[in-house]
Amino acid sequence: MFHGYGSNEEDLFSFASELPEELYVISVKAPYDLEPFGHAWYAINFDAEYGKWSDDEQAKTSRDKIVAFIDEACNAYNLDTENVTLLGFSQGTILSYSVALSFPEKIKNVVALSGYINEKILIEEYQEKNHSALNIYASHGQVDQVIPLEWAQKTPAFLNQLGIKHTYEEFPIGHGVSQQNFYSFQDWLKQHI
Repeated sequence: MFHGYGSNEEDLFSFASELPEELYVISVKAPYDLEPFGHAWYAINFDAEYGKWSDDEQAKTSRDKIVAFIDEACNAYNLDTENVTLLGFSQGTILSYSVALSFPEKIKNVVALSGYINEKILIEEYQEKNHSALNIYASHGQVDQVIPLEWAQKTPAFLNQLGIKHTYEEFPIGHGVSQQNFYSFQDWLKQHI
């Protein structure tokens, strides 16, 4: 599990008790501390001249840290390396997409909540990879005030180009996960683990 900007590892872990029992759930804290509290996978800068922009180099560093962490966790807890699922929210989703699309041999499923695909933080040869075993569940709030719905709506076409099996849903909420959204991805997970 990979939380959003300004949050921490406890945020998404509240879902853990409601997920399928056979899953071994690990919730990860992002590496960059924010003031006065919270954590981020990469900096988001707010600039009067350029508007809001993301530090893509920091994001790539976090992507690589996550890949290394997956290997270490699978080794440390004797987990099935053929059955790794990433669940992200917002910035955690952006990183989950980056890991899965860049290294599809390491990931089976992605639950992508309230995020989008940032092509700038994918490895250069990602199109050459075999994505046929990857499954993605993506959802977004129709009135998301943080990440525009239009950004998320590009996801199905992007995944279709790579031949990735996916489900894409929208819910009448803002930047969050509604109960209906939770039950939907919970059902999807049960079918894909």
